[in-house]
Amino acid sequence: MCARIDAGTAERGDLKAATMHLVALLVEKAPGASVEVRIPPFAAVQCIAGARHTRGTPPAVVEMDPATWIALGRGRLSWSDATVRASGERSDLSALLPLDRT
Repeated sequence: MCARIDAGTAERGDLKAATMHLVALLVEKAPGASVEVRIPPFAAVQCIAGARHTRGTPPAVVEMDPATWIALGRGRLSWSDATVRASGERSDLSALLPLDRT
């Protein structure tokens, strides 16, 4: 799967599997519910300790496409070079990345 992603020949299933794997690593590394990380159409998770939200838009949201998320999670792209929509406190995930170096 990683070879197909690196070659630019990944299929939807590859992107979904890699996205889900990396969000699971993020939640394990930074448990909590103060930031919502969205990687449509595959994942939306809450992470990072702090104030928990239960309804409506969370106080901090990070959103990006799967290719960007996978590159960030694997250390192939830096946070400062990524195209990410991020708002609210704790929405800078750079200290948590990369998640996986495979």
